[in-house]
Amino acid sequence: MAAERILVPLSETVTVRQTVGYAVRAGLERADSLECHLVVALPSDREMPEGQTEVDAARSLLSKAENWVSEDVGDSSVTVETAVLGMDEYLFGPRDFASTFASYGEEHDIDHVVLDPEYQPGASAGMLHPLERELESAGLTYDEAPVERPARHERLIGDGTQRFDRLFAMFWISYGFYLVLGDPTYWFDLVTGAAVAGIVSVSLAHITFTFPLGRVQSPLRTLRFAIYVPYLIWEIVKANLAISIVILRPSMPIDPKMTRVNARVRSGLPLLALANSITLTPGTLTVRADDQRLIVHSLIASARDDLFDGSLERAVRFVFHGRESSAIPSPRERGDAEVIGGDEL
Repeated sequence: MAAERILVPLSETVTVRQTVGYAVRAGLERADSLECHLVVALPSDREMPEGQTEVDAARSLLSKAENWVSEDVGDSSVTVETAVLGMDEYLFGPRDFASTFASYGEEHDIDHVVLDPEYQPGASAGMLHPLERELESAGLTYDEAPVERPARHERLIGDGTQRFDRLFAMFWISYGFYLVLGDPTYWFDLVTGAAVAGIVSVSLAHITFTFPLGRVQSPLRTLRFAIYVPYLIWEIVKANLAISIVILRPSMPIDPKMTRVNARVRSGLPLLALANSITLTPGTLTVRADDQRLIVHSLIASARDDLFDGSLERAVRFVFHGRESSAIPSPRERGDAEVIGGDEL
């Protein structure tokens, strides 16, 4: 009987060890020999400063998984292949991951894909179900590993300190933003702001922060954010002047366009910050933000040029990753920006 070839996408989850064990057992039940392909698909750009760290972490995970396979096979005939995918491309959402897996599967004659129910390749939330749909569209057969998942309350207890840090940070970010829009000297705004910030922090802290709020990095990010705010205000002032000049001209030379920008920021809070900064800047409006892919309506050509030049994107990267990460090519230079429609849309 020919060897069974299976593909197992890996990410650092609480069930990854069980998934590898199930993949080996299920593969050997279907054939006398097994060719097990363990892969890690990276969602970030290798040119970014954090890229090499993620590559190293991926190779470490693959090494551990290879050892797990050796522990589980016994005397059976099993060949293990490992690979880091996404090294020469920038993966965004489920469709990109499924396409990458399909290409790898076609190249290596993969028979079957085994998915970890908690599979989460660097995204802000699990993406298994949309990934399943995309795998079906790509013509890949798959099954979900029947693993025992720890109860959610156990995870929250085990991660209590980090959870409190995220709640605390989200509360003060929301409260500060509320007071900026309101009147910090008025008691009613102070009370309602605290109530709104409490609701926002409880509801969104666990999905907004996709990175651990370390004791060193968080103060640094706070300091960089304090630098970013006046920069954003200056960009808003400049954009207001540009829009005012256009509106005051009798011919009113507006040029509305829908644009797509593939931003080099992570999803979660960094993407939220970028999308809202774009919307706060007159002349541009973020219509949709999906896995680093932004759909933006631009009203005038200069606003569109500023968006394609990536000044806000670089500033947001500076806030979350430091000065080194802000020195990146613009969306225009990377080929990550395009006009997708005019005012007929």
